[in-house]
Amino acid sequence: MALKEEFEQHAEKAKTLPESTTNENKLILYGLYKQATVGNVNTSRPGIFNMRDRAKWDAWKAVEGKSTDEAMNDYITKVKQLLEEGAASA
Repeated sequence: MALKEEFEQHAEKAKTLPESTTNENKLILYGLYKQATVGNVNTSRPGIFNMRDRAKWDAWKAVEGKSTDEAMNDYITKVKQLLEEGAASA
């Protein structure tokens, strides 16, 4: 299976992560997804009063410089890990 196809499958699986998934893990996935689909951050950092978008921007910025393939692989690995953790705690 091609990397892009596997990435897209895991992006769908990520929507089924348990509610217990931490915000920290959700932000990691968000940053990797944006890096894989858009590339490096291309917007300015949101203001201090916009905490949610600021946290998402910071998560994306944290993975800046990763190649598309590297970000896709890391995303797939993280989704698998979170799904396994969710299944183990169920």
